[in-house]
Amino acid sequence: MLFKEYPDIHQAYSLVNNLRNIFNQTKDKGVAFTKLAHWYREVEETGFTAFNTVVNSIKLNYRSILNYFTNRSTNASAESFNAKIKAFRSQFRGVKNINFFLFRITRIFA
Repeated sequence: MLFKEYPDIHQAYSLVNNLRNIFNQTKDKGVAFTKLAHWYREVEETGFTAFNTVVNSIKLNYRSILNYFTNRSTNASAESFNAKIKAFRSQFRGVKNINFFLFRITRIFA
């Protein structure tokens, strides 16, 4: 019912799902590159400016993004570890002695 009343929402929803499907279903780098190019074209044809940030981000970082399709690995674990370090550092309101901080980090998280 919502999509009948607002076809723009349906079109935007389809674009989001198409991008999601590229990452969930594609296993080959070359195929993913082609599918992303088709997705860019669809976004340009719709004229939605809300997708410009996503398109520009993917265009600027497409080499590293396409590496995901090689073995489906991300840097999520490194990002999680960085967040833990930041939380640990903020808990003690900064670091005065770097050597002791690194010692504590290795004892807690190693």
